[in-house]
Amino acid sequence: MEIKIAESAAELERIAPVLLQLRTNFDRQSLLAQIRVQQRAGYQIAYAESGGEVLCVAGFVVSSKLAWGKNIYIDDLVTDANHRSSGAGKGMMDWLKSYAKEKGCEQLHLDSGVQRFAAHRFYLRERFEISSHHFAVRDLSP
Repeated sequence: MEIKIAESAAELERIAPVLLQLRTNFDRQSLLAQIRVQQRAGYQIAYAESGGEVLCVAGFVVSSKLAWGKNIYIDDLVTDANHRSSGAGKGMMDWLKSYAKEKGCEQLHLDSGVQRFAAHRFYLRERFEISSHHFAVRDLSP
């Protein structure tokens, strides 16, 4: 398994089907357009592949916050449905931890939907702690 950061349009096209398994509110075209917008703000996508197949995708941002110091925030993390429990997610998480250290980050963070129990078991095995509640106002109309 090899993990790389997607840099070309062709690589983004290759990872899109896997990312769409998590981000079902997008179609391929709107997903790629949104990725390009986010890339201008520092968003990066790493992907794991083996035998020409994309196994796992992680979208993330390196940033600095008063609360966390320099960190990586994982916006998107998904293993292709056909490759779950294959070690691809663990490989990606190991890569993200290593990349964070290489970039001088102090912490790694992510949010996860409350219904994603299998993902939560994985995150807990990977030494993530449930350290806060995430609050959101989803409708800003009066």
